[in-house]
Amino acid sequence: MTPDVTESRIEEYWDWIAVALFLLLTVDLLTTLAAARLVGRGAESNPLMRWLVGRSTLVVIGAHLAVVVVVTGFFRLLLDRLRLTPPPADHYFALLIEGWLGVLVAVGLAVFANNLAVIVLGRGLFGPP
Repeated sequence: MTPDVTESRIEEYWDWIAVALFLLLTVDLLTTLAAARLVGRGAESNPLMRWLVGRSTLVVIGAHLAVVVVVTGFFRLLLDRLRLTPPPADHYFALLIEGWLGVLVAVGLAVFANNLAVIVLGRGLFGPP
């Protein structure tokens, strides 16, 4: 990859990690709180999120901010490693990063759909009928 292509791809990767974090943190939190209000927090399948829902707002916000800081820090290190990777390995490394970002966004959308199902249907998409 040429340096221009790498930098333009890296800028796009930051957009995708922002989308993934928005889905996995903000959207999940808001829909989880709505679902917990309707069916109770015991219905939450993620034990960490179940624990967080019962805590104060400051603890929930602090935990989510900590996750954002840690993820963006590690993501920056990952992208720095991509910049240092020599061709042609950099192309395959970039494809791996793109696949990983795609999986994160897909999981975020699945979590959102599941929480929405709990809100609307009273049960999740992936649990027992």
